[in-house]
Amino acid sequence: MRKDTLYVSDLDGTLLGTDSRISSRSSEIISGLSRQGAKITVATARTPATVVPLLANTYTTPPAVVMTGTAYWLRTLDTFRDPHFVPAADVLAALEFCRTHDVHPFVYTMAPDGRSLDVYHAAKVLNKAEESFYLERRGLELKRFHLGTPAPSRAASLGRGHSTSADDSGESTTMLLYAMGDEEKIRPAAEAFRDVTDCSVCCYPDIFNPHVWNFEVFPPGISKAGAVERLCDEEGASRLVVFGDSLNDLPMFEIADIAVAVANALPEVRAAADIIIDPNYTDSVARFIAED
Repeated sequence: MRKDTLYVSDLDGTLLGTDSRISSRSSEIISGLSRQGAKITVATARTPATVVPLLANTYTTPPAVVMTGTAYWLRTLDTFRDPHFVPAADVLAALEFCRTHDVHPFVYTMAPDGRSLDVYHAAKVLNKAEESFYLERRGLELKRFHLGTPAPSRAASLGRGHSTSADDSGESTTMLLYAMGDEEKIRPAAEAFRDVTDCSVCCYPDIFNPHVWNFEVFPPGISKAGAVERLCDEEGASRLVVFGDSLNDLPMFEIADIAVAVANALPEVRAAADIIIDPNYTDSVARFIAED
């Protein structure tokens, strides 16, 4: 490893193994390198609710990039930093587009404590993908689900505890809208909304189940790349190495000095990489950092 470098890895399909966990070997390597001064962190679409337990046994020092760059998570302080919010008008418009296409998104709002999330889902019955998603995440400390409950009015109005300057009066407490389901519903909803918004809109098949499609709405200008670039400057790193497997990692690849794809990455990601390493389940990310 090099101390002048910021190493940033995606989680699912990259640093995490096939069991969606960081192996004890990877944890040992990364923790040891971090204690020697290595700058290692993650950039993920996940929220802190799952990032915190996943990294519980892995020591790192830089902030984690969470929710595809919507915020940083300060592990030492157990709180968000620099959160961004979907403008109120876009929250309302996205919900309307989803209703039109019979799609029911999870609406992620920052809770009044400023460190956890309230997640609302208006449908009375979850589809199979939504139910699986919920069951895997219910009971987490930093995420509270409110099923069969429409997002409250504060989701599309500036919440207490956030900046109230004139130029952000259109912000809200909503950090993310996330829908999942059949392609014939999800893709039209995402494509229609993308045409009328400045928000960052992602639509893609699930890496574990390609029959399930995901639709995400983030605040305007949000990407892993933007957050990673700012973090690189803050950490005083003169070199950036990133690791990924999926399409939302490609913006990071474009700004990296070295873009590394795991062997199980999508073809487009492997094609964009400078280096291809072994699959995610072989501790390949940790081993690459140790040998760099």
